[in-house]
Amino acid sequence: MIEFDDFARVDMRVGRITAAKPLEGARKPSYQLRIDFGPQLGERDSAAQLTVTYPDPSALVGREVVAVVNFPPRRIAGFPSEVLVLGAMGEGDQGGEVWLLEPTPEAPLGTRIG
Repeated sequence: MIEFDDFARVDMRVGRITAAKPLEGARKPSYQLRIDFGPQLGERDSAAQLTVTYPDPSALVGREVVAVVNFPPRRIAGFPSEVLVLGAMGEGDQGGEVWLLEPTPEAPLGTRIG
C-alpha cells in the first residue's frame, strides 16, 4: 500500500503525439515519440514499447495520451526519454501488448490527471 500523498506527487498530463518513428538501436522494438502538452509544458520526447499493439507508427500521430511528466529523463538507445506514456500492459498470451490510455472525449492539452 502507498499513501495518497505518494500518488499525488506523480504529475500525469494529457498530451498529443505529434511525431512517431522507430527508435533505432533500442534493445526491444520501440518508438520515438514527440508529444505536445500545450503551452505551459510544451513538447517532450518519449521512448515507448508500443510496436506490438501499434505496428504502424504513423497511426499514433494525432492521438491523445496520458503521460507522467515529472520523472527524471532516461536515455534509451541514446535517445532522451523525458516522459513516461501510460498504457494497459498485456500479460501471458498478450505479452508485449500495450494499449494506450486516452481521454474520451478529448481533453485540453496539459490537463492534469488526478
